[in-house]
Amino acid sequence: MKALVYGGPGIREWKDVPDAKIEAPTDAIVRVDTTTICGTDLHILKGDVAYIPAGRILGHEAVGTIVAQGDAVTETQVGDRVLVSCVNGCGRCKYCKQGRYGACLNGGGWILGHTVDGTQAELVRVQFADMSLYKVPEELDNESVIMLADALPTGYEIGVLNGRTQPGDVVVVIGAGPVGMSAIQTAQLHSPAHTIAVDFDEGRLEAARRLGADLTIKPNEDVRALVDSVTDGLGADVVIEAVGIPATLQQACTLVRNGGHIANVGVHGSPVELPMQDLWIHDITLTTGLIDGYTTADLLKMVQAGVLESKSLITHRFTLDQMMEAYDVFGNAAETKCLKAVLHRA
Repeated sequence: MKALVYGGPGIREWKDVPDAKIEAPTDAIVRVDTTTICGTDLHILKGDVAYIPAGRILGHEAVGTIVAQGDAVTETQVGDRVLVSCVNGCGRCKYCKQGRYGACLNGGGWILGHTVDGTQAELVRVQFADMSLYKVPEELDNESVIMLADALPTGYEIGVLNGRTQPGDVVVVIGAGPVGMSAIQTAQLHSPAHTIAVDFDEGRLEAARRLGADLTIKPNEDVRALVDSVTDGLGADVVIEAVGIPATLQQACTLVRNGGHIANVGVHGSPVELPMQDLWIHDITLTTGLIDGYTTADLLKMVQAGVLESKSLITHRFTLDQMMEAYDVFGNAAETKCLKAVLHRA
């Protein structure tokens, strides 16, 4: 089979590799029909996740068709069209029983394209298939659900829910990429008074307005003044950082009100100096975290019902054998205006 193989920082290749195969009775082999590239993949290629070895197949998002499965898999059958979650859970350990699948103690968590081979391939082995695969309703096409593999539940769980978003809150989202957009959209489920999107790219700000942001601004403008204008000078109730660089997390600290919440969603590859002398005395809650996927099933129902629509995040389309070109386009988003690139089996 063909796959996108990481060769070390800055090195990637679409090449022939051995076919994925069943290794445990809880495994399934999924033919990848649709996949996508995540900002985390770009972080890996930059060398920000130093312990990922050369030779790893990247990718952790897919919609596909089951072509084989182990004897212990009971929730699906060969031929089913399924969503592959970016997080795998054993379902038995202490953390999985709490719905914290990202912290699975038995070899689960974020493993695809990380500690095991991932989804940017013609076939992928999915461990703990009963906990990691979701049947796709017949009326939904692959593009309608691919964002549920990672971006939509990440923005919701690690941004909106970790930020304790409440009706009437003022929510600031720094970074209008796919995860930031997902946070903007799912924040509307909690009826905020205002949602402010912060990004340099005017095209992304326009998309953010379509998804629910009623106010938009660029980060080099007076963001605090805008926040003050709708909070009586108090600051935002919730600030969601969805970029992953020191400057944006530091900016979040300047925008939050006393007693407010900062939800860090961005993947950081270097240390961040924070003003703890201010955060502690102002009772600021700062959360971090890895997606658990405990909202995926509910979000899928919302997409099916038309409450959520994530297909509009897709701006570029490729076939699987155009993987290298897709990476070039997604990696140069400032020039190509790529928000999310998806790749389909030809």
